[in-house]
Amino acid sequence: MTRRSINKAQRQDPAPPAPTVPKIPPAQVLPRLAALQTATAAELKDQWRALFGKEPPPFNRPYLVSRLAYRIQELAYGGLKPETRARLEALGEQLDGGNVVLRRVRADSRPLPGTRLVREYDGVQHVVTVRADDFEYEGRPYRSLSAIARHITGTRWNGWTFFGLKGRPGA
Repeated sequence: MTRRSINKAQRQDPAPPAPTVPKIPPAQVLPRLAALQTATAAELKDQWRALFGKEPPPFNRPYLVSRLAYRIQELAYGGLKPETRARLEALGEQLDGGNVVLRRVRADSRPLPGTRLVREYDGVQHVVTVRADDFEYEGRPYRSLSAIARHITGTRWNGWTFFGLKGRPGA
């Protein structure tokens, strides 16, 4: 090493140590899971910091409770084996081909092939058939519902909203 590289290496701060998370005795799991249900939001966030070693995400209470419940069990009984984790990663790669955008799309968000979407617009009933890789409208294939909605209305629409698949609870 040259003198310059030694000085540079000495000037760099070492990486901060990883937070140590305490192991949870199995006898404490059930009482801690029960306590999550009555804990305040501030208490849940404090537990998140203690169990994950980082700031909690700005998500809703049910999300925090479910993730904390999993983490408590994980720390008591152990998490996924490295082989299982690797297998799940490999299966994910097969499904999405390494496409990060596809990983963020829920697998169950798309209607099953064969589903018929019906929408009345300007007094005319429009029927779209969901296919494995696209949608069929008036005998023609379309890559997206938005393209069909634009064809029908002449204006830009979110296709999922136009056909009533998004925007309503339980939709």
